[in-house]
Amino acid sequence: MRGKTILALAGLVAGLPVLAPAAARAAPGPVACPDGLPAGTECRRGRDANGAYYWIAVPKDWNGTLVVHSHGGPRLGAPKPDDPVEDLQRFAVTVSEGYAWAGSSYRRGGYGVRMAAEDTENLRQLFVAEVAKPKRTFIHGQSWGGNVAAKAIELYPGSYDGALLTSGVLAGGTEGYGYRTDLRAVYQYYCHNHPRPDEPQYPLNIGLPAGQRMTAKELAERVDACTGVDKPAAERSPEQARKLAEITAVTRVPERTLASHMNWATFLYRDIVTERLGGRSPFGNEGVRYTGSSDDAALNAGVARLRADPKAVAELAGDSDLTGKVTIPTLTIHAIDDPTAFVEHESHYRAVREKAGTAGLLVQNFTREHVHSKLHTPEYAAAFAALSRWVDTKQAPEPAAIAASCEGYRKAYPETCLFDPGFHPAPYDSRVYPRDPAGKD
Repeated sequence: MRGKTILALAGLVAGLPVLAPAAARAAPGPVACPDGLPAGTECRRGRDANGAYYWIAVPKDWNGTLVVHSHGGPRLGAPKPDDPVEDLQRFAVTVSEGYAWAGSSYRRGGYGVRMAAEDTENLRQLFVAEVAKPKRTFIHGQSWGGNVAAKAIELYPGSYDGALLTSGVLAGGTEGYGYRTDLRAVYQYYCHNHPRPDEPQYPLNIGLPAGQRMTAKELAERVDACTGVDKPAAERSPEQARKLAEITAVTRVPERTLASHMNWATFLYRDIVTERLGGRSPFGNEGVRYTGSSDDAALNAGVARLRADPKAVAELAGDSDLTGKVTIPTLTIHAIDDPTAFVEHESHYRAVREKAGTAGLLVQNFTREHVHSKLHTPEYAAAFAALSRWVDTKQAPEPAAIAASCEGYRKAYPETCLFDPGFHPAPYDSRVYPRDPAGKD
């Protein structure tokens, strides 16, 4: 099965150049730093041999540690030269705390965890060749970038000294998107407008057929027409309120991110199925029994049943699923009420690490926040400091100690510290309906 999986990966990386040697890369050029970075920071940008744009920032008083950043998404459009700037500014605390920062746009838009991990590693090599050899190197992944970074430390075990995974999509591709498949099916059962009855019908697990045009705005309008999700609750019709309540109760998707999850289940699914997997879908809901509606029997009898293609599942697993075979200290932070990558992703990742025998190198932290894209600034400062101490002393930090240390960063970054050291997330299957993806090892 392993050989078949390796061959199947060709569908996700076909046509991509191999990792270029440092000598073949263009040297990064100096550029004015964006707003929000400390005075004296030197910034550079460029494009690597595989076509990925990158930005590098080195503070005046660099502490010798490089943080290579893996961005989230995935972004579906073609990369642009200044794409990394958004995350450089969002995580400017990294540079303010004395770390050098490097971030890649990745060579193309769309899904591809191994591709993104390779582009991240390529940037690390470029930094060493063209800027300086760091004393140590950390990798930081936020959101889908958490999946990328977690994959990178498995693929390139000698490249990084520590990892910080924040708001990470840590259940991988075959497990991490099941609730969006459920959402497409359950939404259509109640709403019947994506597609509409008078439009060509298609399997919902392909996202959107190749060549069919729809904008994110048009999709949002359909979702709002059925559920009233964009309106204040008092302005929704009784039918809209009923359907919205049914959909969110069954899928466990928060009302405030319903439209965005529908967006991913439409446009990202199309990218994965059409552009990466040759029209085969790795997403299914066969055997899932839905609960929480006003009539579960009717729902389960009438909801569309979607079959995952076994070969597509195997390809996606090989590209994005995690083995837990990690040799370096790994810190995670996750908001307890993350509405996008549910906190139960952390339970899944811990189970993977325990199975691999590497849970001793994993310290998970949780915050009483309700966000996904960026946590409170002093929490990142405390996490990087804790990771540095862990690498130096070989002693894993306690979550309570990280929480206590966070308070010391509030003067520099006047936001609250919301760590909850006593929190433990429920099992992944308590939030996402279990299924048995055919084709997985």
